[in-house]
Amino acid sequence: MAKASITPNKMLSITKVPDTTPGIIEMHTLSDEQALLARVRYNHLVDVFTEVACYSLQNRLRTIVPKVGQVETDEIYVGVDRRGVHYVFPVQAKVGRDRLNIVQIEQDFAVCAARFPSLVCRPIGAQFLAGDLIALFEFERGGAGVTIWSERHYRLVAPDEMTLDDLAAYRNRTL
Repeated sequence: MAKASITPNKMLSITKVPDTTPGIIEMHTLSDEQALLARVRYNHLVDVFTEVACYSLQNRLRTIVPKVGQVETDEIYVGVDRRGVHYVFPVQAKVGRDRLNIVQIEQDFAVCAARFPSLVCRPIGAQFLAGDLIALFEFERGGAGVTIWSERHYRLVAPDEMTLDDLAAYRNRTL
């Protein structure tokens, strides 16, 4: 298995998202992976990023996968799209100098195959960047192994920091 780490693209556009993290969570949050996952969850960033209605199923899934051994996934989401397709989104989260790596994503694919074989597996990586900037990655597996299929950066802002110019710029983005 490859050991390549995943680094956010510094040239990527940033999308502002009104921060809907409950005040009491903000007051008592730490600066660890669980804090990042809470921000992602309360702001529905997996839903926004994947365009699928998603629901947190479990935090810190630790399981044994045949031919792999014990693996841990930071959070598992399940979701359904407008066609009725069901998905599983294993999420790996990193903060500070820690980086996502391909081995974790390969293990997430293995967890999906072993524990959720009837769902479409779409592994997600979340990385806290400076301030309230969060990078999200989606991965796919193909002939070249695991690759980044999509990357987006979201900045959580107070609702009054969203401007009409921001909204106009987002409407003009190509899909």
